Amino acid sequence: MTAVERVAPPEMRRLAAIDVRVLEERLKELVGGDVRFDPAARGAYSTDGSNYRQVPIGVVVPATVEDGARAVRVCHELGVPVVSRGGGTSLAGQACNVAVVVDWSRYCNRMVSFDRDARTAVVEPGIVLDDLNRQLADAGLEFQPQPATHGHCTLGGMIGNNSCGATAMAYGTTKHHVRRLEVLTVDGVRMWVGPTSEEEHAAIQDAGGRRAEIYRGLRELVDRHADAIRERFPDIPRRVSGYNLDSLLPENGFDLAKALVGSESTLVTVLHAELELAERVPEQAFVVLGYPSIEEAAYAAPRAAEHHPLVLEGMDDRLIHYQREEDRNREALRLLPEGEGWLVVGLGADSHDELERRIAAVEDDLAGDGGATSRVFRDERQRTELWEVREAALGATAQAPEMPDTWPGWEDSAVPPERLGEYLRAFGELLDRYGYGAASRYGHFGQGCLHIRIPFQLTTASGVADFRAFIQEAAELVSGLGGSLSGEHGDGQARAALLPLMFGDEVVHVFEEVKDLLDPANLMNPGKVVRPHAPDENLRLGSDFEPATVQTWFRYTEDENSFARAAQRCVGVGKCRNQTGAVMCPSYRATGAEEHSTRGRARLLFEMLDGHGDSPVQDGWASQDVHDALDLCLACKGCKHDCPVEVDMATYKVEFLAHHYAGRLRPGAHYAMGWLPVWARAASFAPEVVNLATRLGPLTRTAQRLAGVEKDRPVPRFAKHRFVDSFHRRGSRGDGRRGTVMLWPDTFTNNFHPEVGRAAVRVLEDAGYRVTVPDGTVCCGLTWITTGQLGIARRVLGRTVAALADHVRAGGLVVGLEPSCTAVFRSDAQELMPHDEDLSRLADQTRTLAEVLVDTDGWEPPQVGRDAVVQPHCHQHAVLGTGPDEEVLRRAGVSTTSVGGCCGLAGSFGYEPGHLDVSVACAEHELMPALRDADPGSLVLADGFSCRTQIEQLGGGTARHLAEVLAAGLARRDAEDLPRNGRGQIVRHLDRHTPAPGPGGWPR
Repeated sequence: MTAVERVAPPEMRRLAAIDVRVLEERLKELVGGDVRFDPAARGAYSTDGSNYRQVPIGVVVPATVEDGARAVRVCHELGVPVVSRGGGTSLAGQACNVAVVVDWSRYCNRMVSFDRDARTAVVEPGIVLDDLNRQLADAGLEFQPQPATHGHCTLGGMIGNNSCGATAMAYGTTKHHVRRLEVLTVDGVRMWVGPTSEEEHAAIQDAGGRRAEIYRGLRELVDRHADAIRERFPDIPRRVSGYNLDSLLPENGFDLAKALVGSESTLVTVLHAELELAERVPEQAFVVLGYPSIEEAAYAAPRAAEHHPLVLEGMDDRLIHYQREEDRNREALRLLPEGEGWLVVGLGADSHDELERRIAAVEDDLAGDGGATSRVFRDERQRTELWEVREAALGATAQAPEMPDTWPGWEDSAVPPERLGEYLRAFGELLDRYGYGAASRYGHFGQGCLHIRIPFQLTTASGVADFRAFIQEAAELVSGLGGSLSGEHGDGQARAALLPLMFGDEVVHVFEEVKDLLDPANLMNPGKVVRPHAPDENLRLGSDFEPATVQTWFRYTEDENSFARAAQRCVGVGKCRNQTGAVMCPSYRATGAEEHSTRGRARLLFEMLDGHGDSPVQDGWASQDVHDALDLCLACKGCKHDCPVEVDMATYKVEFLAHHYAGRLRPGAHYAMGWLPVWARAASFAPEVVNLATRLGPLTRTAQRLAGVEKDRPVPRFAKHRFVDSFHRRGSRGDGRRGTVMLWPDTFTNNFHPEVGRAAVRVLEDAGYRVTVPDGTVCCGLTWITTGQLGIARRVLGRTVAALADHVRAGGLVVGLEPSCTAVFRSDAQELMPHDEDLSRLADQTRTLAEVLVDTDGWEPPQVGRDAVVQPHCHQHAVLGTGPDEEVLRRAGVSTTSVGGCCGLAGSFGYEPGHLDVSVACAEHELMPALRDADPGSLVLADGFSCRTQIEQLGGGTARHLAEVLAAGLARRDAEDLPRNGRGQIVRHLDRHTPAPGPGGWPR
């Protein structure tokens, strides 16, 4: 019998006997929080970050730890399997099962107590690592180690997996920092466990009962098999496979807490953890060493480890190439020393002088040796970006440009560090033999751990057979080198069947006896670690995977022109569950619900296509479950930029809405907000009458009800004069020495904030351009796109492209002021009309105002000299980029604080019924606190109409567009004739007062 043939026995009869209705009723009766047996919840939790898919029976999101304990007891009472889940990022299939999934992350996420003197903290299982460390920061402490998923992994998940991360080089694995655990066995024994002295063991036995039985059974097992445990457990820094039976040996203090760490929810449920904390290291730097190959870097790692670094990471040239192709982390990649394989040696010290001595020692010892080049990264910003290169590796290698998709399955093996170079050479030969040789190799080289995602072909029978044969040979190779099948991500289903190769039959049998002792009914995450499913069962894809073929409006050019392929893009990294930084995902930050994360929605779209014929999500495009999950998507496009694999949920939502409402009556808001350009044009004939009508109580409420929009949202006021009307009266006045540009009169600038358009004209003319606007009525189609009225959007776009054709064919630039509309031309429109050459030209020649200004040689902005809080528009962040705006503001003497996250209004989203609370919660996450904390004299900059509207409506003051700030500076400069230096720069700074506008509202 080969290792991969040790598979779990069929349990279908037991599962078939479960009365799901009774289970759901019992859980709802006894458990506080969210008890979900609906298709959306089951679909969203059907997989994790692995190759596996198992649709859960139901999902429990307990309100308290006590509720979670009650849920486990109900499952035991009814004979139902149960699995605990944290961030859901497991790469070996540990976090999905045909079971009741208990998700601790939404509510059970507190630090219960903290002892600074003892350097300990007690936490609930759902607390996220970064959140814990933020709470500890003022005390100068932190929990180590830190996996790459530190922004969204939970401590419960880290304990279940025995997580590591790069800093395990200095701190060890999670096991080394767990002092005690409060655990619950499935049959109801609740106890705190940790190191157990002889006296404590005797007291437990004297007390009798089930706890005494467990301790006695474990002691007898370990005593009987101690020699095999000592012999077969590899003495390496990265052994994450198997149960930690070595922690129960007498010489290790019979530490049951450490023995349970890494048991992957197969033995007990963790309710609380007492953690040991580490002092923060104040001074840090990276020494990066470049080598001719990744193998040479691996051979050098043991020598680098002698310098006791905090981290010691390896990266190969393919990883760097993929990120360059995707234009990620450009500055850090530019600064890498020459080479085709690199070691990142992270050093820490208590003082600057000590750090410099350590840097010099590493360079003296390693730079130049064996052809190594070197560069030191001292600057914190550069170090952060360099580290993003390493942390982005999973996403960068999952779907690399012009490469087949890569998958986990053999992504974290570990060998003795001194044998890593040998392993890489032999492993490279194995990869080549199976045709997998193009895969990138990187990892925790200081501890002998290799990360790699391999281009397994998991949708054909032959490809699956190759996958199974490959991991068998790879396991034999690693075991022969004295290594561990898993050096970080655990066994789950991916590697558990291979454990006999590593541990031998005797030790694996002990694992089974431990499982039987603690979980005699086999209810805890069955089929994982012990008596496992085969590694080619329960595949998310598999040879029988046949998703529905659907016709789409968008082209999905980066997904082989396939919506089904786009729905498979999410690989479960879970970065969309981060609570801070960037934009993604505002609705998850507001709700904390999995189906309202980018990942959860991607899962439901995957399930909607029903590739296995057993999906809980039925009815295809008509699915109400998918609709409801997408309903709270703000279409911010944050995921298109922030997601490691660039999931574009905004586009997927629009596609879904187009099909969902095909031939059906739409919500009123789709007609009111989706057709806004038409209504705005009509309102322009009598804007003051319309404004008055929208502020008369009874009439306003009637109109809002008929329009199907949120009754507690004020309707924006229409401008007295549209921008284009006043522009035509004024005419173009620039000298045009730098050419002519066309200013795009988007609906929002044109009808609501024409002062932004007038300011932009003033700035462009000062920069030497002649400004024109399009003739006739034109629109980018944004509002029809966002409401899924794609047929109309395509017709509107077609007319607009035709109207602009002469200008763009002549090479003229189109300057956009509203980021959403500008992004349509640069991104969405090409996917909606992929074969239109004029549209392609328009996309290439569309610019933001800041992009034009930074490319205008010899022009300098006026000196504003103010502090500013800047809310970048989400679409600018995702599609256009904010670099040029930052450069213009820097040159204008503006000191900026950029706010992360989404404003929450998001075009029509904040006006749609049922969205107000989420909209406001999004704003209160980062934007509004930043405005309240800002100095009273600070400017507030927001180029997006929605952002400015949200800020004003929530009491954050008046926000300005970049064009307005620059135009005010120009007006002040001209009015006061401020002196300039030899370079033409303003010497005196603009004060807070700006002159009144000139005739017609145009800046003076």
